[in-house]
Amino acid sequence: MKKWNRWQDYVAVIAGLVAALSTLWTTQESGSMVMMIGCGVLLMASGIWNLMSPGQPVAEWVQMVLGALLFISPWLVGYTTHMGAAWTSWIAGGVALIVGMLALQPSMHERADTHHGGAAAH
Repeated sequence: MKKWNRWQDYVAVIAGLVAALSTLWTTQESGSMVMMIGCGVLLMASGIWNLMSPGQPVAEWVQMVLGALLFISPWLVGYTTHMGAAWTSWIAGGVALIVGMLALQPSMHERADTHHGGAAAH
């Protein structure tokens, strides 16, 4: 797998960026702002990590956990009544979780090829 070449990771970076920046145009509470900015920035970081180092399944798992955390954060933190913030968390978190799942299998395959002397090791 080539660096900077996976669409799933670009989507995760964009989802994180939208989550973090949406605090500027949606109604927020302190808890929702912390979750959205925190998870958003961490999603961007995990997406960039995945883009720089393809074939790292742990990075895909980190991305999926962050996506799931962002998705459930309106219920965890209690901002389901702030519809803009809640929907942004649900959509961005769901997108990050889905693209992480889509990238996991190729990442695991890449790692197996690299460690077993396959064509990806070149």
